[in-house]
Amino acid sequence: MDLFVEKYRPKTIEDCILPTDLKNTFLEMVKSGVAQNILLSGSAGTGKTSVARALCNDLNAEYILINCSEDRNIDTLRVKIRDFASTVSLNGNQKVVILDEFDYSNANSIQPALRGAIEEFAGNCRFILTCNYKNRIIAPIHSRCTNIEFSIPSAEKPFLAKSMMDRIKFILDTESIPFDNEVLVKLIMKHFPDIRRMLNEIQRYSVSGQIDVGILSNFESIKIQDLVNAMKDKNFTEARKWIVSNLDNSPPEMFRKIYDTMYESLEKNSIPEAILIIAEYQYKAAFVSDQEINFVACVVELMMRCEFK
Repeated sequence: MDLFVEKYRPKTIEDCILPTDLKNTFLEMVKSGVAQNILLSGSAGTGKTSVARALCNDLNAEYILINCSEDRNIDTLRVKIRDFASTVSLNGNQKVVILDEFDYSNANSIQPALRGAIEEFAGNCRFILTCNYKNRIIAPIHSRCTNIEFSIPSAEKPFLAKSMMDRIKFILDTESIPFDNEVLVKLIMKHFPDIRRMLNEIQRYSVSGQIDVGILSNFESIKIQDLVNAMKDKNFTEARKWIVSNLDNSPPEMFRKIYDTMYESLEKNSIPEAILIIAEYQYKAAFVSDQEINFVACVVELMMRCEFK
């Protein structure tokens, strides 16, 4: 079975689910007919890679996509980029290199090398970079690209949620998978705006042949009290089990849940220290390669340094 995220990936900018201003920005780029060097930033699953590919399709550009979280060898990247960017398209089309998840590339080797490549191949090739954390990308790259952040104005969230609902219904109807509207609403509320996560979830649950109220329990919010009890009892084993079983939730959501329970769970004199600990590990979450280790370290520090009621 094909992955829904690939099978139903939008082919044009018009098909992408985006805030109005953002979509208009990309439609203007298409109207201009000229590819630009662009840095797309924003949270996971909001359509950055899909937009990059759709933009190339609309511009009829020849492109390659390199995932920088998987291919981190600078020599390999140099060869791939140089081989593609140094040659003229046989069809006379524009050429674009899409560097996906560029924030995972080495800031001391790959990123400075790209700075030179952008200038060297300016007459023949453009670069589109995607990232979750733009602060991990060096300033010279920012200055050489048009920076576009995938943020969603509060006023447009209902419209985008409805658009995602319509897209998911279309996919399920196309795949002849019965569904319950209540379940889809819960799914969107839990994972908005990460539509990639939504599609992966509906494909996982569709294995049973339908998506109905029987899976609503999977959409319940994080039950943080079990973790608090484990920390209070200094029970590292149970705390780690809880973390492992909840890793499918986003780190910001998990850190926020702990923060929200502090005033009920901690003695007053421990709250300031707990805030500093949570803030430190939430910041580190943007850089670490293993979220489980980072979250376990945070919990251990809270467990050992804070006094629970």
